[in-house]
Amino acid sequence: MGGIILDQPLPNQFMDQLDPFLLIHHWNDRLKGNQKQNEAGVGPHPHRGFSPVTLIFKGGVHHRDSRGNNSIVMEGGTQWMFAGMGITHSERPYKELAEDGGEFELIQFWLNVPAKNKMEQPVYTAITKEDTPVFTSKDGKVKVGILSGNFKNLKGIVDHFSPVTVLRFDFEKEGEIEFEIPSIQNTLIYLLDGHAVINNEDVTSKDLVWFSNDGDDIKIKSNQTSRAILLSGEPIGEEVVSYGLFVMNNHTEIMEAMRDAQMGKMGVLIEE
Repeated sequence: MGGIILDQPLPNQFMDQLDPFLLIHHWNDRLKGNQKQNEAGVGPHPHRGFSPVTLIFKGGVHHRDSRGNNSIVMEGGTQWMFAGMGITHSERPYKELAEDGGEFELIQFWLNVPAKNKMEQPVYTAITKEDTPVFTSKDGKVKVGILSGNFKNLKGIVDHFSPVTVLRFDFEKEGEIEFEIPSIQNTLIYLLDGHAVINNEDVTSKDLVWFSNDGDDIKIKSNQTSRAILLSGEPIGEEVVSYGLFVMNNHTEIMEAMRDAQMGKMGVLIEE
């Protein structure tokens, strides 16, 4: 993507999307250093009609946008942006990381929103590791960060337009956890690394497991140190038409989005 080598768990050869989740990108690299910040990462680009959400695992991401938001979120944190009627933003490694080099890892997923909400005002939320509610298993071998939704009586930071649960898992060896998912929701689990057994199925690094309205209990046991994310959401059930950086409900709306972006109606971002 734009010269960046990354893994794409979704879409894949089996499905284009799992409503309301449209895309998952996993970028794990070691930056070479000796770069200016504006030479690294992803430069200014517009979005409309959905929420791009970035989970930072190593390093840190400097977010700037045309609405005046300017923040750096370090590993363990999350940048949750609702693009709404249109916003232009950039996603760069923070300045010292671009200059000095080092490990850089993130996951970005695209979360659809209902048609009635697509043209609302954009919102950007920066969530640090320290601000993220965390559930810890009794033996301390499983830690679960809750970003949206409810998990084990803990509530996430972000309320979305439709019911969603977003979790990030850290497992030590032999860590084990069991929980329920609502029968009305579609659920994805992506294992960043390690090895685990999910409902008696062996799952290895970069595997994606999905449950479509199953309503089952989910049991995860790690055989080694592992990291994973869970995305679970109630299907929106509407037509999805996307083109590049825009996600709408019909081709006319896509043409309008392209026109508005070209005319600067989604804002202009000039990076410092």
